[in-house]
Amino acid sequence: MADITISWDTANNRGDFTMSGPVLATGNDLQTAILISIFTDRMAQPGDVIPDGTNDPRGWWADDDVPIGSRIWLLRRAKQTQETLQKAYDYLAEALQWLVDDGVVARFDIACSWPRQSTLGAQIAAYKQNGTLLTTGLYTWAWAGIN
Repeated sequence: MADITISWDTANNRGDFTMSGPVLATGNDLQTAILISIFTDRMAQPGDVIPDGTNDPRGWWADDDVPIGSRIWLLRRAKQTQETLQKAYDYLAEALQWLVDDGVVARFDIACSWPRQSTLGAQIAAYKQNGTLLTTGLYTWAWAGIN
């Protein structure tokens, strides 16, 4: 059974369920898994600084041995620097690692950038074990960082 398809709308910076006539489309499981992995808030780890000053670690309360999502939300108010890009890369790699561990993909290439003011961008490419490109996507986040 295939997963419900989530498609990324680059022009509007959002994901949405895909329809196939009057029903939800299925398939594109890898793309859907990538979107859930990078845009779902992973629970903060002990020692992480919560950007809104609260003690809310977010995340999914039922996380087990393999946490869901990305900690990129922790950078929401970070300055637009190379250090922030490196942390974004680290958080995205962490969020996608389960797909490598489960053998779904052999590796990911991730490139983070500031494509324009107040926007964090990430290009993510997934590869099979034989090096064949499976999928690639360009994702962006509106940035509330302090310049």
